[in-house]
Amino acid sequence: MANAPHEAMHRIFQEYPGLFSRLSEVLGVTFPEPTTTEILTNDLTENQPLERRVDTLLRIETERDGPFLLAIEAQGRKDPDKHASWAYYFSYLLAKYRLPTTLLVVCQDRATAEWAARPVPLGAPQWPVLTLHPLVAGPHNIPLVTDVAEARKDLALATLSAITHADNPDVGAILKALSTALRDAPETIANPIVELTAQGLGNRPAAQQWRNLVAVDLSFYTSPLSEEIRDEGRDEGRALGEARGQAKSLLMMLDLRGVVIPDEAREKITGCVDTELLDRWFIRAATATSAEEIFAGE
Repeated sequence: MANAPHEAMHRIFQEYPGLFSRLSEVLGVTFPEPTTTEILTNDLTENQPLERRVDTLLRIETERDGPFLLAIEAQGRKDPDKHASWAYYFSYLLAKYRLPTTLLVVCQDRATAEWAARPVPLGAPQWPVLTLHPLVAGPHNIPLVTDVAEARKDLALATLSAITHADNPDVGAILKALSTALRDAPETIANPIVELTAQGLGNRPAAQQWRNLVAVDLSFYTSPLSEEIRDEGRDEGRALGEARGQAKSLLMMLDLRGVVIPDEAREKITGCVDTELLDRWFIRAATATSAEEIFAGE
């Protein structure tokens, strides 16, 4: 609550800006000598709302120590601007909820994880007011869960292991252990893990490994990813069947017209899965007198 002493203790610096330089000497902290001082508005309210969102915020209750907040940030690269944002999140949450608050940063590469884990002093270098020191999870400290029994024991940790080690050469072993462990899990548990793992792998090569494992090991599941894989398989099957039919018709036409088809040309036709190319060959086959004429210009 503002009162006279409160007002005096800060307004004196408005009236005598140079006071801070002398006070800092008394406190044993050396700041550069000021050249000019400007009094800025003390209203820190945003004129327009500034959207700030932590990636995930959890209130976690405990049996003996009471509740605490866990703010989770996924960080894909080094970003110096994040330090100020994370400090804001922490201060805001502490002021709003009055609960112990922890910031967890999850990374997928070691360099970013090491950067995020480094304590960052915030404030003037002579006397930092806060030191930002989040808890960091990444490939440097998350275990590689390659044992099926271990994966089955903690499916969530195994999923995080796959995601944080997405670029690891051994990620295939993690994915295989996870997919095998999921065979025994109910769909309500397996489906979210299947999708989260796919999302976490992004467009890395490991993503295709995961799709293949889902298609084989978890073929009975009905998650969106597994349905997508099945749809792709059906589409590929239809396209292959169409191509084979076109190739058969093309060879039949050439046989009826008495055109000699060498084995190499026959294999080229039967092995083609490009329906548009087969269409062009079929049109040429109507007038061609040799197999070479069919492939001319290709």
